[in-house]
Amino acid sequence: MSDLVLVTGGSGFIGAHAIVQLLKSGARVRATLRTPSREAEVRAIVAAGGANAGESLTFAQADLMSDAGWNEAAIGCTYLLHVASPFPPAVPKHEDELIIPAREGTLRALRAAKAAGVKRAVVTSSFAAVGYGQAARSSSQPFNEDSWTDPNSPDVRPYVKSKTLAELAAWDFAKREGLELSVVNPVAVLGPLLGKDYSTSIELVKKLMDGAFPGTPRISFSIVDVRDVADLHIRAMTHPAAGGQRFIASNEGSMWMEDVAKVLRAKMGAAAARVPTRRLPDWLVRIVGRFDPLVRQILPELGRQRVATGEKACKLLGWKRHSNEEAIVATAESLLAQGLVKDAAKAA
Repeated sequence: MSDLVLVTGGSGFIGAHAIVQLLKSGARVRATLRTPSREAEVRAIVAAGGANAGESLTFAQADLMSDAGWNEAAIGCTYLLHVASPFPPAVPKHEDELIIPAREGTLRALRAAKAAGVKRAVVTSSFAAVGYGQAARSSSQPFNEDSWTDPNSPDVRPYVKSKTLAELAAWDFAKREGLELSVVNPVAVLGPLLGKDYSTSIELVKKLMDGAFPGTPRISFSIVDVRDVADLHIRAMTHPAAGGQRFIASNEGSMWMEDVAKVLRAKMGAAAARVPTRRLPDWLVRIVGRFDPLVRQILPELGRQRVATGEKACKLLGWKRHSNEEAIVATAESLLAQGLVKDAAKAA
């Protein structure tokens, strides 16, 4: 594949892996950057992923909150992968701090793609747009692509609402403007880091490795490996059957954080010495949440099980997945390799 692909959010966790896989497939990539000075950093990340970028990787300046640069960035591109979206470690003061950049940034990228005549656009949404504002579900009745979050539900948090409204806006634009669109909805994304920037999902594993929790919160989530998420984006971009479809990126079932901790202790040896061995009572998690912004975000999920299925992508697109254990171990190993685990040398 020698097509030119516009990738937004190329310096992020998913975007960087997508760039690596695109370059390895022979595609050319133009990555948008809000700050041009990050070009060297992105090239280093891509090199860490084993891709030889050279002249096949170029950059364009564009910001989710500004119209400037988007049309120029999309000129000559066959496809768009719109991966960029805010995901802060703490709850914002006002939900519009997330909703406006997510929705308007998505529409800016799609408008530029339409103007440039791209063949297909792929938008990175989230399981946040699938399984919230309604009752949690177990493995016997997982959420699928027909499920939608209710953004008007009173228990829907700003990030969840932002992803839902952004995806709804994308589908509305595609239908109105005649743009071929596919959407990928990842669950909690783990896997190998290519640099020191990492997602909120990775932060949970880091906190376990750091011993930041006195025990494991009673939190359950579905898992997917970032390498598989990047692969699914490319399949959604090129597969003839993917146009007009949304795909949940998830392994089957879910894991309690207690079980994630067990994997770390079993597979990471002395490096997992600080990983807690007991479950933390809910009342104590709530106390921790007063001081830890990340824990405060997950408090509404205490005891709930939201299970997603990625079966559609497997059947329709031939998608393959790493196991939960592989994703967890790859996360921990890369956190250690990047020097991001607190006092790792002492723990080992």
